[in-house]
Amino acid sequence: MDLETLEFQAEARQLLQLMVHSIYSNKDIFLRELISNASDALDKLRLATLQDGLEADTSDLHIEIEADTEARTLTIRDNGIGMTHEEVVELIGTIAKSGTAELLTKLKEAKESPELIGQFGVGFYSTFMVADKVELVTRKAGTEGHGTRWESAGEGTYTIDDAPDAPVGTTVTVHLRPKDEEDALYDYADEWKIKEIVKRYSDFISFPIKMRSGEQVDTLNSMKALWARPRSEVTDEEYHQFYRHISHDWSDPLEIINMKAEGTFEYEALLFLPSRAPHDLFQRDSPRGLQLYVKRVFIMDDSKELIPDYLRFVKGVVDAADLSLNISREILQQDRHIQMIRRRLVKKVLSTIKDLLANNPEKYATFWREFGKAVKEGLLNDQDNQKAILDIATFSSTAGTEPTTLAAYVERMKEGQEEIYYLTGDSRSQVENSPHMEAFQAQDYEVLILTDPVDEIWVEAVPDFDGKKLQSVARGNVDLPKDKEEPEPEGDFAPLLTFLKEKLEEQVKDVRLSHRLTTSAACLVSDTDDITPALEKMYRAMGQDGPRVKRILELNPNHPLVSGLRTAHETSADDDALPETAELLYGTALLAEGGDLEDPARFAKLLADRLAKTV
Repeated sequence: MDLETLEFQAEARQLLQLMVHSIYSNKDIFLRELISNASDALDKLRLATLQDGLEADTSDLHIEIEADTEARTLTIRDNGIGMTHEEVVELIGTIAKSGTAELLTKLKEAKESPELIGQFGVGFYSTFMVADKVELVTRKAGTEGHGTRWESAGEGTYTIDDAPDAPVGTTVTVHLRPKDEEDALYDYADEWKIKEIVKRYSDFISFPIKMRSGEQVDTLNSMKALWARPRSEVTDEEYHQFYRHISHDWSDPLEIINMKAEGTFEYEALLFLPSRAPHDLFQRDSPRGLQLYVKRVFIMDDSKELIPDYLRFVKGVVDAADLSLNISREILQQDRHIQMIRRRLVKKVLSTIKDLLANNPEKYATFWREFGKAVKEGLLNDQDNQKAILDIATFSSTAGTEPTTLAAYVERMKEGQEEIYYLTGDSRSQVENSPHMEAFQAQDYEVLILTDPVDEIWVEAVPDFDGKKLQSVARGNVDLPKDKEEPEPEGDFAPLLTFLKEKLEEQVKDVRLSHRLTTSAACLVSDTDDITPALEKMYRAMGQDGPRVKRILELNPNHPLVSGLRTAHETSADDDALPETAELLYGTALLAEGGDLEDPARFAKLLADRLAKTV
C-alpha cells in the first residue's frame, strides 16, 4: 500500500487545535490515557483468547515505557490486541464516541475539567498537548501480513502506511515539545516524572508497566487489585485514583462501597457513588454497568446485568470466583449467581444511601440533587426494593425549604389525616401558586411539591407509604374539614352547572362546586381514575396517542365571578355573552395551572372584547 495522506474528521481537526493550544493545565493526563488504552488492549487480547478461541501468546502481557532524553521521545508499547488499518482510520481519524459540537463547546469552556477527555473517548488526542508529532505502529492479533503505521503533527491531516515488520500490539511514540513549566509543560522524557505519573494514576493497572533504567528493567506499578485488599490497607487517594481510571471522572467519588461474600458463592465488589452526574446520565446509549472480573481476569466492561438501570451511575468492579472465564452477556442474563450478586449489590447501594441520609446530610443532599431523578425510576420497575427507595427519597414540601422524607411527612400529618397530599408541576412556584393548593394552604395541610418528570409516573405505581395513600390535590374529590363558612348548597347553582356543562361539553366531562378553592374562581381536576394532563402529554410525546381525557371544572361558589355568573344566568339565560364567559372561565382555569389553550387567539380576542366594555 502506498503512503496515504488523509484529513481528520472536521470535529477532530477542531479538537486537535484545542489540544495543541493546551486547554488543560494538567498535561500529565496524556500518559494516563495512553497507559489506559494499552491496558484495554491487553484485556481485549486476553478476552479474545478465552471467549473467541484466538490463538495468541498471553503469558507475558505488559506495557513498556521507553524514554529517549536526547531524541526527546516517549514511547508507550503494549503487546495487546492491536488494530487493523481500518480500525486505525476509524478510531483515530475520527472522534470515536462523540463528534458533536457539544463536545467542543464543553472542552473550550472546561479549562480545569480534564475528565472530559475520558468521558468522550478522546484520550489519544490528549498526546497533542505535549507533542510536536505522534507516531503509531500497530498490528492486529490473529491477522496475517503487515501492520499499520500512522503519523500526524496534529495540524489537520495524518499519514498512514504499511508497517511490514510491526509486532502484534501497538506502539505510540510521542515526539515531545520543549519543556515549558510556565505552561505546565514538564519534561516528560524525565524518568522521575514518568514514575510519578504512573504511581499517581496507573498504580492499580493489572498488567506490569515496565521501564528500563540503565541496565535494569523496573516495574513501576504495584498491580494490586484494590477490591481484594482490606479497606484498612488502602488509602482514600488510591481509591480515588482507581475510581478516576474506571469512570473517566476527574472528581473524587462521593462514597466508597466495599463488599465481600464468602460461602457457597464467592465474590468481591468495589463500588463508587459519584459526586456529580455525568452529562449523558439520561441518554439511552450512554455506557452503564459495572466491570466484571473472574478470579482477577477481566471479562467485560459495562456489565448491565450486575446493576439495574436506575442505579446506572454507580461505578465499580465485581470479581466473581465461580463464573466461567468465557461467560457471555447472553449467559449473564440467565445466570442465577449473577442475579444473586445483583440483588445484593442493589441492597448494599440503597442501604449506603440510607446511611448518608441519616448520618451525613450534606453528602446525601449532593447525591440526591445529582441522582435523585434516576433513583426514582426504580419505583416503577423494581417492586422488590420499592419500599427501600421510598425510604431514601426526599421531596420538596410546603412545610419548608428543606426536602422531606415520606416518614417525616407522616410524622407531621394532622390528626385524622389519612392521606399524603402531593401536587405535580413544572416548578415549585407553579405548584405553590396553583388554585388546587388554596384550601390546603388555608387549612395548613402539608403538600409535597413534585417537579421532576418521573414524578408524574411513579406516583401512579406507588399506592401508599406505610399504609397512607398518596393523593393528588388535583384529582378526585377533596374531603378536608369544612371551613367555618359553609359553601352554598349545590342546588342553588344547579341551573348554572347544567348550563356550563352543556356549553363546555367538548372540553370538560363535568362541572361541580369546589371544596378546594378559596380565592380563585375555578380550577380543573382529574377524575379519580383518569391520567393527568402532564402524563397524557408525556405519552403523546412518546408516540402513544390515545383518546383525549376530559377533566372536571370546579367552581368556587364564594367567588364574585361565579356568583355573578349565577345571577346573570338566572335573569338572562339567553344572553349571548354567557357562553363567551363560560369559555373565559374555562380558559383562565387552564392557564392558572400552566396548561395550553387550544385556541389562544380566540381566547385573547374574547378577553380583549370583554375588557373593552369595562373602560
